[in-house]
Amino acid sequence: MDIPKGTIVFTTVGRPQYGFDVFSTPLSLNLQEFSEHRLTDGVSVNFNAQFTGPDEQHRLVYVSERSGSSQIYLDSDPVPYSAPEISLFHDRPIVRDGRLYFISAHEPSDAPFKSWSALYTLRLELDAADAKTLSRLTPYGCVDYSPSLSQSGDLVAVASYGFRPWAGEFHHLETDIVVFRLSDPTNRWLVCSQGGWPTWSGDSVIYFHRQADDGWWSIFRLDLPSKFDLSPPPAPQRVTPPGVHCFTPAAMHNRPQVAVATRRKGDIYRHIEILDVESGRFYPVTKFLNPNINHYNPFVSSQSGFLGYHRFRGESGHGESIIPHLNLISSPIKGLGMVRVNGSFPSVSPAGDLIAFNPDLDSNGGVDIVKSDGSKRWSLLKGRTSFYNSWSPKEKNVFFTSIGPIFDSVKSTVQIARISFDLKGEDDVEVEIKILTKEETGNNAFPSCSPDGKSVVFRSGRSGHKNLYVMDAVEGEYKFNGGIRQVTEGPWIDTMPSWSPDGKLIAFSSNRHNPDNAEAFSIYIMSPDGSNTRRIYVAGAEGSEEVDRERINHVCFSADGEWLLFTSNIGGVTSDPVSLPNQFQPYGDLYVTRLDGTGGLRRLTWNGYENGTPTWHPVPVPELVNSGDKLLGRFDEPLWIKCDF
Repeated sequence: MDIPKGTIVFTTVGRPQYGFDVFSTPLSLNLQEFSEHRLTDGVSVNFNAQFTGPDEQHRLVYVSERSGSSQIYLDSDPVPYSAPEISLFHDRPIVRDGRLYFISAHEPSDAPFKSWSALYTLRLELDAADAKTLSRLTPYGCVDYSPSLSQSGDLVAVASYGFRPWAGEFHHLETDIVVFRLSDPTNRWLVCSQGGWPTWSGDSVIYFHRQADDGWWSIFRLDLPSKFDLSPPPAPQRVTPPGVHCFTPAAMHNRPQVAVATRRKGDIYRHIEILDVESGRFYPVTKFLNPNINHYNPFVSSQSGFLGYHRFRGESGHGESIIPHLNLISSPIKGLGMVRVNGSFPSVSPAGDLIAFNPDLDSNGGVDIVKSDGSKRWSLLKGRTSFYNSWSPKEKNVFFTSIGPIFDSVKSTVQIARISFDLKGEDDVEVEIKILTKEETGNNAFPSCSPDGKSVVFRSGRSGHKNLYVMDAVEGEYKFNGGIRQVTEGPWIDTMPSWSPDGKLIAFSSNRHNPDNAEAFSIYIMSPDGSNTRRIYVAGAEGSEEVDRERINHVCFSADGEWLLFTSNIGGVTSDPVSLPNQFQPYGDLYVTRLDGTGGLRRLTWNGYENGTPTWHPVPVPELVNSGDKLLGRFDEPLWIKCDF
């Protein structure tokens, strides 16, 4: 059975605001004079770069998302093997001696809850269509991130999860530092437990980052024996002090110095500094250049004459300066379109001509609609926290939303609203908002309208537990003689319901199989009256350890009702979260599976971001118009990095 075609519209947390470009500055011997130069062209986002040749050539290899996924570029040209139709995720490229080394996630792992990330290499001058040109250096079943080559090019260091399943953490990945020779990649040497983002100085010293016992992210130095004999090396030595967070080091081969990204007390921005390992002195770099911009993931040239990094290109910077309302994303399935919305909880109108969404999820949010080609947007509700939208299949220009704080307690006031509107002209819209739930009933959210347009299923905390209810789609619970009924009941969380296209089923997320764990959700389906409830097993068979680790949300049906679309954690973490801006759940990716439980699980997204709140519509993606909001670089540093202790 083929996966139905159409369009999936979804959100990626923070990503539309990035606007990254790669920059560099010369490094003077006294580290006092810096002048910034942009190395990439302002198209899409460009990041995680490395210099590829002698200092005077200033050539660059980097990751760009201009094709709709993360593709590797060498100067201004894409590397053919990294085309989207081959792999949708590439990261941390390195060019050395005519070979490209990079992380890719195109091969499925051997088990759920393992990342697909692994290290590959290929010769650049050979025909990339020849499969023999690509070699996997990571053993199958093993997970590697963040490669680094030694000065001679003989040794590789990676941050490795090994063959273990992902433990569920992401604030600090529990990776180890592993070294191997390029001539014998199967002979791997675990040189240090608990470390990430390794970088070589010469052929015998590795620096890496780790969160120290005192809570500060710090850089550690590891001195390796001159003989590669797999014996345990000495314990690593911490080289950065408490009181400053230091991440993503880039060591120099001919200086006792390491470039690091830092977060300091009293400063909300991440900056690049040079650490002199011998004196312990820090030399600020980007603090003087761009004090109010975040800078990420430094890299240095082979002769230590230049320092590079990526950052938001700036409001006045040359290049793309708007965030499109809708952005076409590469899809792994032919005929299935993927579109990212600049907002959350998109919902496509029955005719496929409009998309309702929430531009923000705070008090500055509300509800907007945009034409499905992205050409025009209207605000229907402003200044109210709103989330989760569902159109009426039968009434024109009518949909439902939740108004109130998201992810709050059962007693918080969140109400279901019915929004109807009339587009009077290009800039004139008449809106009517009708509240369907009573204020004293607490937290009511996540509405989904039935196919006949008569009922809305939603989640409510009115009983003291978050269960599902069905109410009248016009009058709500104010309907005379009863407009509401409870359809699930229990001391657990049932949430995010979705009605099937034929009206015979409701799919939802629930932790009823383990009510004490508010982090583990699985897919359930039931009849609209609450009967015939059963669980859809995705990560493994019933009773297996894997299925109870599922965190599955935002489930919805395909137009034919045979497939389910959802977000899940089963693919683990694709890249080191501390190297990116804030992601609440960087393990969130989109998947589809068959409703009948016969399998067909397919992954739709691969990246280091949180992808979520999807909707699936049978209408193909129209030609999108490049219209949107001004790009301002408004994203957060990881919220779990604290500087106040």
